[in-house]
Amino acid sequence: MISASARLLQLVSLLSTRSTWTSRELAERMAITDRTVRRDIARLRELGYGIESDPGPWGGYRLSGGTRVPPLILDDEEALAVAVALREAALSGVLGSDQAALSALLKLRQVLPSPIAGRLADMDATFVHAPRPGGGQISPGVLLELALACRRGECTRLSYRDQAGNDTVRDVDPYRLVRTGRRWYFVARDVARDQWRTFRADRVVRVEPTGHIVDIVDPPDPALLVSQGITGVVYPVYVTIRLPHPLDQALRLVPPTIGTHRPDGPDATIVEIGGNDADRLATYLLGLGTTLRVLSPDRVREAILRRTRDLFEQNERALP
Repeated sequence: MISASARLLQLVSLLSTRSTWTSRELAERMAITDRTVRRDIARLRELGYGIESDPGPWGGYRLSGGTRVPPLILDDEEALAVAVALREAALSGVLGSDQAALSALLKLRQVLPSPIAGRLADMDATFVHAPRPGGGQISPGVLLELALACRRGECTRLSYRDQAGNDTVRDVDPYRLVRTGRRWYFVARDVARDQWRTFRADRVVRVEPTGHIVDIVDPPDPALLVSQGITGVVYPVYVTIRLPHPLDQALRLVPPTIGTHRPDGPDATIVEIGGNDADRLATYLLGLGTTLRVLSPDRVREAILRRTRDLFEQNERALP
């Protein structure tokens, strides 16, 4: 038997994950009675949470927009500051692959007072986030809409622009957002094709919820699906390197979404990485900031040597 306070927190968490819950669904999920659900809903309303309800046997409960932010007791400027900070953390990847900032921002935006939510939306439309080299420009609003679709488990109509600039519209069952070192990927089931797909979030043009809640059956490992999709791309040039690090350290240096790895004894790892040309691969390898040996091809090895010689000569001439 969990405490009443812990039960209230669990109830708030559940309400934030979907657009609506019936009393029976909440009772079954929390292993309590319908009467306890109604009593806890009343208690949350007393604490300041805006919870709307629809009458009748098919009615449900949902968190209302514009609710104050109990129990944080943030004033308007503090709530705006926290929302902006969380948004920048999610977009910049400062937390690595952790989606905590995006999840927290999603919860906060659902309960922001209307004037503050409007100000944040105005900022989203005005500010431009500079992506990392090789990354695409992603709208904060679109990213949050994708996250909300995943949390609600709601079938979504996705307008998507592929690499060639072709626009398509498809219905998908959202599952997860996955962040690699440079990009966000949206993992969902394409309803028409009955296939699991990955979509680059920066290529999503519009997200339209359909209001239809779906049950995800036997979902794939989202990170593995994204990794396989990225490494499955055919590049003009591939470089094979030997890193003097065990496999776990090599995976931190070169994520599995960037290259394929195999151990070379207990203290070294062979990694294969694809790229558009030898110079870009040389730039990436030098940016790893670690010793390595290029096994093949010669043109990548020559590009690295050429860059390091140029740096040496430029700095040697600058010496007094």
